[in-house]
Order: sequence, then C-alpha cells, then structure tokens
Amino acid sequence: MTTRAIARLATAIGYPETVDESAAEYTFQVDGVEIAAREESGRVRLECRIANDDAALPRLAGYAAGRILREDAVLACDREGAFLWRELDAGADRDTLQHEFEAFVAACEWWLARLEDRPGGSESLPYPEMMIRP
Repeated sequence: MTTRAIARLATAIGYPETVDESAAEYTFQVDGVEIAAREESGRVRLECRIANDDAALPRLAGYAAGRILREDAVLACDREGAFLWRELDAGADRDTLQHEFEAFVAACEWWLARLEDRPGGSESLPYPEMMIRP
C-alpha cells in the first residue's frame, strides 16, 4: 500500500503522534492551533477555524486584501464562521510539504492573534500595520 500524503505530511513536520499511512483526513494540533487536513484528487486541503461566529467577519475582512499579497492562505466563511484554507500538491516532496505547512500555521497564528489581541499583533510593529477597509 502507498503512503498517502497526510501521513507523509505528518512525517515531514515531525508530528509526534502516529498518523495511519492510509489516512485521507487528520486533524493536527500545532502550537495550540487545530489544522484539519483532507486529501482528495491529488491535493491536500488544510483548514483552520479562525472564528466561530459572524461577529468577527468585518474585522477580518479589513485585513484580507493586504494579507492576500503575503500568504497563500485564503480567508473564507461558512455557516460556522471564518476559516483559513490552503491546498497543497499531494505529490510534493518532504521539504515542500514541511515548508508549506509551516507557512500555513504561521498564517493561522497571525489571523488568530488579530482576534485575540495577542502579542505579535500590529502593536509590536514600529509602524502602524496597513489595513484596507472594504
């Protein structure tokens, strides 16, 4: 049996838990952030729930236009609230999987910091962070 991309991703990032080689879905817990991964049609889709209600959407929308230039993660919303998602090539090599996953986790942490007013937000910058209002 061929090892699926989810298991190869877990190996690439040095995930401490064992992920079944045939897993088509898995939820990673990284630095307190929950990342759902699902493999289908040669792609691995990563998702991270950012907000569980619509109240945060106007605030998040203000950052979306500027962030689209910095990261490949896409801000979206559904009935449950806002989430980030990104797709990876399921056939990517170990280094690419690791780099892309780490970049996605960093993006998730950035968005979560905006909602939680954690250190590392715009208040830690020596200049005001640009925010584009819709």
